[in-house]
Amino acid sequence: MRTSTVRRVGAAVAVAAALTSVAACGGSDDDGAAKAKGGGSGVVKVDPIAALLDVQKKTGAANSAKIEGTTVMGSTMSMKQTGVLEWSDGVTGSMEITYTGGSMADSMKQLGSNGTMQARYFKDGYAADMGPAMAKQTGGKRWISYSYDDLAELGGASGAAMKDQMQNTTPDQGVKSLLASGDVKKVGQEEVRGVATTHYSGTVDVAELTAKNSKLDADQLTALKKQLTDAGISTEKVDIWVDENDLLVKKSERGQMKTGELNSTVFYSDYGTKVSVERPPAGETIGFKELLEQQQGAAGGAS
Repeated sequence: MRTSTVRRVGAAVAVAAALTSVAACGGSDDDGAAKAKGGGSGVVKVDPIAALLDVQKKTGAANSAKIEGTTVMGSTMSMKQTGVLEWSDGVTGSMEITYTGGSMADSMKQLGSNGTMQARYFKDGYAADMGPAMAKQTGGKRWISYSYDDLAELGGASGAAMKDQMQNTTPDQGVKSLLASGDVKKVGQEEVRGVATTHYSGTVDVAELTAKNSKLDADQLTALKKQLTDAGISTEKVDIWVDENDLLVKKSERGQMKTGELNSTVFYSDYGTKVSVERPPAGETIGFKELLEQQQGAAGGAS
């Protein structure tokens, strides 16, 4: 049971830690924004598209922010996350992630974990601190390191899409999603955590948006769309709230999966905050690919 649990948790953490960063930030598509602008200059903010183009520009140029949010993925997992991220040159930073429910939280408990871990993000991948419970299973290695190249290789089309998105991210995915969808409306003025904001909303086609925002080839896109369809993911309702300085304050994404509701809410604050992140000690770190090979070898030896 330990072998399968370690492998399952390691794989789930790969998705969860990546999802946290992607939910907080998201894929970039500057070309798509230019097309939405229609090639003109000096746009007057008389409609939602013009307003959101300014939000995209200002928020993207802010380079860093404090992040706080919650994510629910049906019966698979629910989690909350808090930390800081910088996106001036790829995504770097650190997040504390706590699994609060679902099968993921159950697996963490089976491993002896309290459900909370730290994720550190770098240009070429990220690392997750699984704590002393994991270290007992892996010869003292409490950190699992995830290379984007390895995830792309192991994850097929979805892995390639994850790599592309994680390496080309800005904090305004919701803005770009709405611009790319062509379905955006201004809801009105609302207060978010004491900040006066303007609320915008729209619905995006997940597969279509991924295709627009990725560098995947035709075969990879076909495989990815099949994976999304198999998971029951088709469209998402995206809502964003922006302040008077055209900075993103809050973003929510809601959709439906076969395992239940997909619901993510993220708050942004302290733009321009300083972000410093160090790689975990090499002696306490094991690569995810190496972990899988070890666990597979142990399972084969036991059979």
